[in-house]
Amino acid sequence: MNDEKLHKVLARAGLGSRREMEAAIAQGRVTINGRTATVGDRVTATDKIFIDGHPVKAAAPGKQRLRVILYNKPEGEICSRSDPEGRPTVFNRLPNLREGRWISVGRLDINTSGALLFTNDGDFAHKLMHPSSVIDREYLVRVFGEVDKDMLQRLREGVLLEDGIARFTDIVERETEGSSHWFYCVVMEGRNREVRRLWESQGVKVNRLKRVRFGNIFIPSHVRAGQWVELNHREIAELALTAGFQIPRNTEPFTVQEKRNQDRHQRRLRKGPKRT
Repeated sequence: MNDEKLHKVLARAGLGSRREMEAAIAQGRVTINGRTATVGDRVTATDKIFIDGHPVKAAAPGKQRLRVILYNKPEGEICSRSDPEGRPTVFNRLPNLREGRWISVGRLDINTSGALLFTNDGDFAHKLMHPSSVIDREYLVRVFGEVDKDMLQRLREGVLLEDGIARFTDIVERETEGSSHWFYCVVMEGRNREVRRLWESQGVKVNRLKRVRFGNIFIPSHVRAGQWVELNHREIAELALTAGFQIPRNTEPFTVQEKRNQDRHQRRLRKGPKRT
């Protein structure tokens, strides 16, 4: 491994996103060869890196097998690893990793459900989240209030929010139930509460929101709320191609034990919970 920026090495090791690792370095939680690291430091394969007193196994690019899982997030869960209020988090139900940890590709707020991706590679997570990757995020939304063609046109053309112009790249009406309207809508960025804020800028209220697609990844019908499924090589490769990310060759295959565990998990998802 040639010298690389420290926060990139930590992210690739699955310890968090690049932004999270930069914050950890700035907080003095990381050391290199016994000295406290600083933001911007570069490291090589021979450097001894510790975070919070624990050694970091700094894999060279392409050495760690890239893994991605899709989690069908239910409402009521938060996207933090822990919560002072004791609310459930999306990390509670994810499978264990022998090395590193799962990194969330963006967030969904507590009242939003649906497709949430996780990966063990911080570089891949960073690329998927970066606005330059312009990856579709499709939502099923129910809004309450009057909706007309002029409103939909404004939402397609763009409206000014507090953090700049935002718009839907596509809006398709699904059905109307009295004063409630169901739409499929697509955004290309992952701004905080972007879908809700776009609709609310037009004076209507969002009372149901579910992400149904991230890039080429849809929620399989057998994956219920609170369940996860691991993506296969083809799905990861297509997602990486969309983001312009070069994936390592060792994305597949699973080890024999991992393949058995994955097959067992898939069968359990399709059968549903045991009846008592």
